[in-house]
Amino acid sequence: MIMAQDTHTSHSEQNESASYKKRLNSWAIARMLPDMKREIVARFRRRSDADGHMQLLLRVTPDANFMLVFDCQTEEAAA
Repeated sequence: MIMAQDTHTSHSEQNESASYKKRLNSWAIARMLPDMKREIVARFRRRSDADGHMQLLLRVTPDANFMLVFDCQTEEAAA
């Protein structure tokens, strides 16, 4: 007897999955803007990946200011 699998996922399961994936990418490159504002340019799982990408950005856009940040988001903040 073959039983069909339930491939339907609920909306809350999809949100939990997206939240989990977002928490995996904790290293971020922020572009520093006037008035102490910042804009997240990219997110990475590993610091070494973020460092390499930031070096490339600094070579391509030498006039811009970038900062490597660790964005530790809690469950409540991610929701």
